[in-house]
Amino acid sequence: MSSPDEREVRRLVREAVDRALGPGPAPGAGPPPGPAPRPSAPAARWVAIGSDHGGYELKEVLRRAIADELGWEVLDCGTHSTAAVDYPDYAAAVAREVASGRCTRGIVVDAAGIGSTMAANKIAGVRCALCHDDATARNAREHNDANVLALGARVVNRGLAIRLVRLFLTTPFGGGRHERRVQKIMALERGR
Repeated sequence: MSSPDEREVRRLVREAVDRALGPGPAPGAGPPPGPAPRPSAPAARWVAIGSDHGGYELKEVLRRAIADELGWEVLDCGTHSTAAVDYPDYAAAVAREVASGRCTRGIVVDAAGIGSTMAANKIAGVRCALCHDDATARNAREHNDANVLALGARVVNRGLAIRLVRLFLTTPFGGGRHERRVQKIMALERGR
């Protein structure tokens, strides 16, 4: 059996994503060189991504996969090297982009994912879920309407991380009985 043509696989993935989320950018319209421009208005297919030094390498892999394979626009909130930095700064930057509506979803990466989850969830309007398998990623979207995904670079490998991001970006919120529960989560922010 011959290996599948990479272009054909990418085309099929893009078609599936477009069916689930609506058309993305034209084929071949990759991200601009350097950091993505800041979205000036809400855009349905913008993802903010950020990491500390422990998650930098995985963030770079995910940034490329999100743009190239899934066709989403990516706002890279840093860090931009493996030099030591503090994860709360980058998790908060991603969370603020999502809470403001400039990005629809966000992804934060550190070594274990725990600290970035805690930091992102301090920003009002953010529901950050630390995921480590298909079930947690799917549940985070279907049941909890999570808008930020946290990953641990020392917990999930690159292939699994890409799969989790794909699930996170393509799984719709289930609504229904889950809507009431998400509203109760959001009411906690307002001290109710």
